[in-house]
Amino acid sequence: MSNDSAEVQPPFIPQGDLNEQRDGPTDDVTKLHSEYQSRLVVANLRTEAVRAGMVDLDGLKLIDLSAVRLGDDDRVVGARKLMDDLRRNKPWLFGAASSSSAAIAPASQPVRQKTALEMTDEEYAAARAAVTKYQF
Repeated sequence: MSNDSAEVQPPFIPQGDLNEQRDGPTDDVTKLHSEYQSRLVVANLRTEAVRAGMVDLDGLKLIDLSAVRLGDDDRVVGARKLMDDLRRNKPWLFGAASSSSAAIAPASQPVRQKTALEMTDEEYAAARAAVTKYQF
């Protein structure tokens, strides 16, 4: 029954493993951050390629990604210029420019009906006949 009086000791961890454990999370964070950056660059380039009218997004593989950098707003710096250069050098990759993403939706305004004071006598008579037509 000496097990009850024995103290529980933590497992032995050699000093070398302890240093590796300290560096491990920072390496993982750095790796995740670089993966995030590269995915963000590719997503921004795809968006800009669609806006520029690229027919096949596989053409993005022709871009040297080592020179591409993200700005403070997480957008690719000079993406439009990059697409213009690619269009000039490899025009077969592009069709007509897409205007669907550049279009601005019209402002929503409710339909305003004319009041009786704004109507002519004929318009008023027609509107009144339309309203009273279905009353019993």
